[in-house]
Amino acid sequence: MSAVLREGRVILFGRSCFSQNVANFLMPGSSVRSLSTTTAVQKVQSGRYKVTRDRSRPLTYEMANQPCQIAHRKSWNSWNTTTLYEGLREPETAMDDVFIRKFMTGTWHNLIVSEVIIKRQHNMIRIAGIVQQKLAARKMYFLIGYCEELLSYWLKCPVKLELQIVPDKKDVIYKYI
Repeated sequence: MSAVLREGRVILFGRSCFSQNVANFLMPGSSVRSLSTTTAVQKVQSGRYKVTRDRSRPLTYEMANQPCQIAHRKSWNSWNTTTLYEGLREPETAMDDVFIRKFMTGTWHNLIVSEVIIKRQHNMIRIAGIVQQKLAARKMYFLIGYCEELLSYWLKCPVKLELQIVPDKKDVIYKYI
């Protein structure tokens, strides 16, 4: 532990910080500025799912791959060119993607069993996903046309839905953790 006097202040260096009383004991009438030198943990936790005791949490393939494995075993959920150098409309595209995902999960309530993938090519937006077959085919076709029409009108470009249908939600489970 070392103490340095600068401009009437005591600066403490070491592994722990002293309280105000200890600093006043070292030099009465001075203020304290401390520098902590503990090591950084550098534990990356975001985007990883916690393992349950009985390993009963189901994960899809998208969820099972960690964020550091994007572009190795997993692809991006949004395909666009706004993140390139001098890309145009970056904030607008991000907000459009959030809006599309919320609209799809609200319209296809409890039917989407995977991630919503958004692909932008030129002026066209393609939306892909896996949907559980709980409705009649007539209602599914209506929802597809409804989503394509409304999103095309709001986003001012053609929108195409590419949905795959699975009979049961258990068909998309990749592993349990």
